[in-house]
Amino acid sequence: MTDGEPEDAMDHQQKQPAAPGAPAEAVVADQLLQAMPGATFSLLVGSVVDYAIYMLDVDGRIVSWNAGAERIKGYAAQDVLGQNFSMFYTPEERVAGVPIAALAAAARDGRYDAEGWRVRKDGTRFWASVVIDPILDAGKLLGFAKITRDATRRRNHELALLESERMARGIIDTALDGFVQVDEAGLVTEWNPQAAAMFGWTRDEALGRELAKLLLAGTDSERGAAALPPIKTSSLAGTSTLEVTTRDERKLTVELSISTLPLLDGARYNVFIRDLSEKLQTETQLRQAQKMEVVGQLTSGIAHDFNNLLQGVIGALELVQLRANAGRLDGIGHFVGGALASANRAAALTHRLLAFSRRQPLDPKPVQANPLIEGMGELLKQTLGENIALDLDLEPDLWTTLCDPNQLENALLNLVINAADAMPEGGRLAVRSCNVDVDHAKAQRWQGATPGEYICIAVCDSGQGMPINVLERAFDPFFTTKQAGEGTGLGLSMVYGFAQQSKGQCVIHSKAAEGTTVRIYLPRHEPAATDNPSPRLDTPTEHLRGHGECVLVVEDEPVVRNIVVEVLHQLGYQALEAEDAEAGLAILRGTTQVEMLISDIGLPGMNGSQLADAAKVLRPQLRVLLMSGYASAAVSPAGFLGPGMTLLTKPFTVAVLATRIGQMMALATADAAASPTS
Repeated sequence: MTDGEPEDAMDHQQKQPAAPGAPAEAVVADQLLQAMPGATFSLLVGSVVDYAIYMLDVDGRIVSWNAGAERIKGYAAQDVLGQNFSMFYTPEERVAGVPIAALAAAARDGRYDAEGWRVRKDGTRFWASVVIDPILDAGKLLGFAKITRDATRRRNHELALLESERMARGIIDTALDGFVQVDEAGLVTEWNPQAAAMFGWTRDEALGRELAKLLLAGTDSERGAAALPPIKTSSLAGTSTLEVTTRDERKLTVELSISTLPLLDGARYNVFIRDLSEKLQTETQLRQAQKMEVVGQLTSGIAHDFNNLLQGVIGALELVQLRANAGRLDGIGHFVGGALASANRAAALTHRLLAFSRRQPLDPKPVQANPLIEGMGELLKQTLGENIALDLDLEPDLWTTLCDPNQLENALLNLVINAADAMPEGGRLAVRSCNVDVDHAKAQRWQGATPGEYICIAVCDSGQGMPINVLERAFDPFFTTKQAGEGTGLGLSMVYGFAQQSKGQCVIHSKAAEGTTVRIYLPRHEPAATDNPSPRLDTPTEHLRGHGECVLVVEDEPVVRNIVVEVLHQLGYQALEAEDAEAGLAILRGTTQVEMLISDIGLPGMNGSQLADAAKVLRPQLRVLLMSGYASAAVSPAGFLGPGMTLLTKPFTVAVLATRIGQMMALATADAAASPTS
């Protein structure tokens, strides 16, 4: 074959179109072989630089060489013309007979397409995309047209993509969280092994199914569509927590993190699923451990303080008994006074414990906090001492709040005492009040509070401040930084409990060496016509003693009942006794005129509050004095006392009991005198 033969042969070869899906090189070959004949075609082929286009004779020897072949393979025409094209193959492929097989396949099938490694003149290898077409003339094979393209970059990109896909698959398959991918219809397109382990569905079982029915299997499958609508319109977009049901009906709390992956054929939604069961269990165990630590601290603190107080009571009473047995009454008053002092300290301690636990009986009333604070001014100054300046900064139009005024005073006094202890060298203390609107975000941080209008009472000192480790435990019961015997560690915990029980909040802001601010937030109260006025304490002296009026005492503890009855007798009243509410109601249903009911709240069966309600139905004008050391029915900050009712907190002194009875009798007399029927 001469140099001109390939061109003539190409003009006469049988044209065969490239198969569907054939490489681009095959399409180019068809276009070249079918397009420009003669010198124009030869000129075009010779100037192509992106493809190596050359001719072979029937034995595979090179008979033409274009610029693209020289650029790609590195050989000039004079280097390769007459050489067998197998010189471009790798040694291992030449040994395997790949070049010969390629020509045979082209002659047999009319086309040969392949990719593989080829060798340049400098010995380097490149990835080649090859098309070989037979050149025929009237059915006779004249040679071959060969087109080669350097596809190294494309192959590297494909390999990098495959490597990336393998890495992604490895990450997904070994992830500790479940990974699910769904399409826009909510159907699963990817499901990793952890998702399979979590929910019990294999990958093959999950693919193509609705995600909602897989996450809410079994008895919950009916609510699946409502709970997990298609992800693209779901309110779960982002991160959320959801309770799901596995294939075997186990309940799991999971965290879903959802992101969108835009693709040419539509969006995909990546759903990462984290099982929170272990985390929740750990948090529960941690909370339990913290509770046990607090309980241990609480019990040890109570034991320490109560043992000291009981020692004072028991020791004093034993000395009284020894002197009484010996007929010596001198000095008894001193020992009795010591026993009473210890008992009163024990009563204060239990009161603070109830405040901390938010179980103290409260007597809430509409309170104007500014006058209350101003009224405490002199007491606060005495508490602080001469080296601490007191500033009152009170908002003039402070809203009314609903709380127990006595407990608010106690809370303020506790805060001022703590502030004074933090300023041993002196300083300044400010008590401020203001109106505050609490938004939803702040209410959420307060855990359980509701947004709305509050008053804020702040106690700010210029003292030592608290380091973070102390600040975190400031409200813990019996936690104190004071020396042993210098404090119970219940002051702040009592303030916190009072605020919580009053539907408010207590917040501390402090830094070491920068002072401390404690804020008490109490909800605003709109005064109503039905609000009980503050109790009138101006009890006439004559009403401290009775004139034979009958009082019913209902108390299940015999010692307490006997004390109350004895006090009534001492004051000149008649007393009827009952040990439970049913017996008390039986007396009230009788004909005896009863002026007042004194009842413990914590009665067995029907409690004292229920007894009072029933008694008021029988005798609407009856005065009711309820007693409580602790009763769940008596601790509502909204109040539970109706008209003509008041509360006395145990333990109380005889003087306090006598005064309270006298007050109520005086009010009864005044109301009777004001009645139109009197």
